[in-house]
Amino acid sequence: MTKPYCFVLMPFGTKPDGRGGSVDFDAVYAELIKPAIVAAGLEPIRADDEQTGGLIHTPMFERLLLCEYAVADLTAANANVFYELGVRHATKPHTTILIFAANGAQLPFDVGLLRALPYQLTAGKPAEVEPTRDALAERLRSARGGTVDSPVYQLINGYPAIDPALTDIFREQVQYAESIKDRLASARRAESVEAVRAVETSLGSLEDEQAGVLIDLYLSYRAVQGYQDMVRLVERMPKHLSGTILVQEQLGLAMNRLGRGEEAERILLELIKRRGPSTETYGLLGRVYKDRWLTARDGGQTVLARGLLMKAIDAYRKGFSTDWRDAYPGINALSLMEQAENLAPEQARLLPVVRFAVARKIETGEPDYWDHANLLELAVLARDPDGAVGHLGDALAALDEPWKAQTTARNLGMIRDARQARGEDATWVLEVEQALTGHG
Repeated sequence: MTKPYCFVLMPFGTKPDGRGGSVDFDAVYAELIKPAIVAAGLEPIRADDEQTGGLIHTPMFERLLLCEYAVADLTAANANVFYELGVRHATKPHTTILIFAANGAQLPFDVGLLRALPYQLTAGKPAEVEPTRDALAERLRSARGGTVDSPVYQLINGYPAIDPALTDIFREQVQYAESIKDRLASARRAESVEAVRAVETSLGSLEDEQAGVLIDLYLSYRAVQGYQDMVRLVERMPKHLSGTILVQEQLGLAMNRLGRGEEAERILLELIKRRGPSTETYGLLGRVYKDRWLTARDGGQTVLARGLLMKAIDAYRKGFSTDWRDAYPGINALSLMEQAENLAPEQARLLPVVRFAVARKIETGEPDYWDHANLLELAVLARDPDGAVGHLGDALAALDEPWKAQTTARNLGMIRDARQARGEDATWVLEVEQALTGHG
C-alpha cells in the first residue's frame, strides 16, 4: 500500500536562531521530524531530498499543493518557510502541522494565534526528542480526521468560493472598526476609564468582534490605568485571542499593577515556556520581580528581598541577551546591579554593550526622550558627571510628557540611594534628579 506523502517546510543546514545562537536544522529533521512522520505511517519529503530538474519552484509548489500532509518548522521565522506556509494555508484546509523551538526567538504575532507544537534545543540540536517525536506523530495521525487548521479556511466563510457580497460587508466592517477606534482614541485623550467602558458596552457580545477592535479596546484600558478592566476583558475575549502573546504579556502587566505579582509571574513564565523568550516578556517579568523586591525590602524582609533582586536582574539580563538591539532590559539590569553585592565587575562588562545598543538606535532612527534618558542613566551608572549633563540637556529638549522625566528621576534616585548607603558621594546625581523633577 502506498503511503501518503508529508512535505517538510524548514530551513536547511545551520542557521542563526535570532538570539545570537544557531540551530542545526538538519539534525532537527533527522532526529525529530523524519522519525515522527515515519511513525505516523507517512512518507517524508524534504526539498533538499528532491533530485528533479528545472526550476526549484516547480517541485516546491507541487509538493505544497499535492502532498497530503505537511510539517512546517517556524523556528527563526525563516522567510521562505513563511511564504511556503502561506501557499499551503491558501490551498489546503487541513493536515498542516506547525512546530517551533520553544527556547528560540519568539514567534511573530501573525502566527502567534496558530496551534503549534514546541520542541527543545540544546546547543542548537534537538533535546528531549522522544516525547516531542511521539507528540508530533500523534498530531499527524489526528490530522486524518480532517479538522480545519488553515486560518484562511477558518476565518473566511465559503473560501475559496468568495461571495461578492463579502466585499461590501468587508468595507462596512472597516468603517465600523475605524469608528470604534476613534471613540477609543477620544477616551484615551480624556483619560477616562468610564468612556472606555462605554465603548465596550456598545460592542455587546465579543465572540465575533474583530480582533483589531478588541486589542485596541484592551490597550485603551491600559492607557487609562484600568487594570482590573483588562483582567475582566481577557475573560470575555474569544479563546484564540486571549491566548496570544500580546494579550498574555499585558495581562501579566495588569496583574502586577494590581499587586498580584505571583499570578503575573506565573503568566509570564508560562508564556516563555510556551512561546519562547522575548525582550518584552522578560522585561515585564523583571518588573514583576523588581516591584516584589521593593515591597520585601521596604517591609524589612532582607533575605527574601535579596532573592527577588537577583531574580529581577536575571530576568532583565536574559531579556537583553534575547535581542541586544533593545536596550530597555539591559539598562534595568545595570541599574539593579547597583543594589546588589559583588556585581560591579559584571556591571562594568555589560555597560558598554548597552551603551552601544542605545547609540546604534539613535544613529539609525529618530531619537526620542527615552533614547536620551537612557544615555543619561548610563552616564550616571558610569560615574560620568559631564556626560550626564550633556545627555540631560538632550533629554529635556526631547521631553514631551512630564511623567517621563519623573520616571527617570526615580531611577536615578535609586542609584543615588544605593551609592550613598555605601558611603559614596553622589551629590551630583541629586542635582540631575532635581533638574528632571523641575521639568516633570
